[in-house]
Amino acid sequence: MHLSHDVGVWIAALLTLGIFSFLYKDNPAYKLCEHLFVGISAGYYVVLNYYSVVKPNLLDPLFHDFGGDRHYLLLIPLALGILLFSRFFPKGGWLSRWSIALILGVYPALRITGFGQGDFVEQVHGTMLPLWVPGHLGTTIGNWFLIVGLLSTLVFFFFSKEHKGALGGTARLGVYFLMVSFGASYGYTVMARISLLIGRVMFLLHDWLGVLHL
Repeated sequence: MHLSHDVGVWIAALLTLGIFSFLYKDNPAYKLCEHLFVGISAGYYVVLNYYSVVKPNLLDPLFHDFGGDRHYLLLIPLALGILLFSRFFPKGGWLSRWSIALILGVYPALRITGFGQGDFVEQVHGTMLPLWVPGHLGTTIGNWFLIVGLLSTLVFFFFSKEHKGALGGTARLGVYFLMVSFGASYGYTVMARISLLIGRVMFLLHDWLGVLHL
């Protein structure tokens, strides 16, 4: 065993063990590590958003090229952003509602457009497959499998008519496709978490304790 002499490695190892201590029970060490993680993450993202969003898109155009390309219009989002801080003052808290209302109105509209173009349209395009590909039996079977799964799953969510007969059988087939999809998604998530766990254990054994030589 060759313990690391790096202070940063020791801090990372102790914080990792502090988080792992929750496997035994909730304790002060875990709470300390949790609060450090949340606080550092919040501070990091505040600084990141300032230098990657606020400064280049608002402050630099306003203070370095105010009249160029109608940058004076940026005074409007600047004022709306300042109004958000009125929540800290009880008597003027109502002013922040204007900014919040604009955010809640514009953001969903932008997201709907983005999802429509990036997800819905692409998914529809991805299901427009040939039912017969000469010389490629595997591709043909895969296309049929995808289309049958898509249609049967859509039938399952068709609640305007009772699921009986052929409609009910197709809906049940759609349930099987859904279960396979959910199971695969869950398995992928578990696999990703296990991969993260292996990474932290390898860090403790190799970088901190030095008992594992790669």
